[in-house]
Amino acid sequence: MEDISKELLAKFCPPAYPGSFFLSFEGIEGAGKSTQILKLKSFLEEQHFRVLILREPGGTPFGEKLRSAILNTQTPIHPLAEVYLFTASRVQLLDEVTLKELKVPNTVIIYDRYIDSTMAYQGMGRNIGVKTILEIHQNAPLNLIPHLTFYLKISLDTSILRQEKRNQDKDYFESQGRDFYQKLIDGYDMAAELFPHRIVVLEGEKDEAQVSDDIIGHVKQLLLK
Repeated sequence: MEDISKELLAKFCPPAYPGSFFLSFEGIEGAGKSTQILKLKSFLEEQHFRVLILREPGGTPFGEKLRSAILNTQTPIHPLAEVYLFTASRVQLLDEVTLKELKVPNTVIIYDRYIDSTMAYQGMGRNIGVKTILEIHQNAPLNLIPHLTFYLKISLDTSILRQEKRNQDKDYFESQGRDFYQKLIDGYDMAAELFPHRIVVLEGEKDEAQVSDDIIGHVKQLLLK
C-alpha cells in the first residue's frame, strides 16, 4: 500500500446535518449498484425519508455535459485530465446540490460512484496514485465523504459475463481490458483498507435479496445512532 499518512486521511469527514445522511455505492461494471440503489431507496422511502439519487460524473447540467464528453470520447484522455474532469464535476455537484439538499431534515442522498471510484479508476487504474487523489481532494468541499459506502465486490470474470449479457455498446471505461479491470478491483480493495469504518465490503455475487438485506441492515444501524 502507498505511504498515506493518518493526517491526510483525517482531513476527510462526513457531513454533520442531524437527521440527514450521505451514502454511496461503488463497484466495477456489473456489480449491481443500480439495482441495490433502487432497493435501498424504496426501503428509505418506507421509513419516510426524502431520497435523492445522484450519479458521478453528472448530477448537474455542467456535470452531465462532462459525463457525455468523457464516456463518449473516441480519443484517449490523459490520466491527469481524467482526474480533474471528474473532480470538477464532483465539486459542482457538491456545491450545487448535495450540500444544499442535506440541510433539509430527513434527507438521504445516495451517490452512484464517488471518490472511491476516482481512487480505483484513476489512482490505481491510470497509475496516478491513490495518495495523489486524496491530496487533490483534501480541501472542502471535496473532503466530504459519505456516512457509509457500499462496495459491491465481484470477480473480474463475473463483471465480464454480466457486461456481455447486457449486450450494450461499451463506453470509454467499459472498453478497457482485463488488466485495467484488475487494477480497479485492487483500487477498491485499497480504498476499503484506508476507510474501514466507512466502506462496507459486500459479496456482490450473492443473491440480490441477500445483498439488499445486508445493505438495509447496515443502514438501520446508521439511522439508529
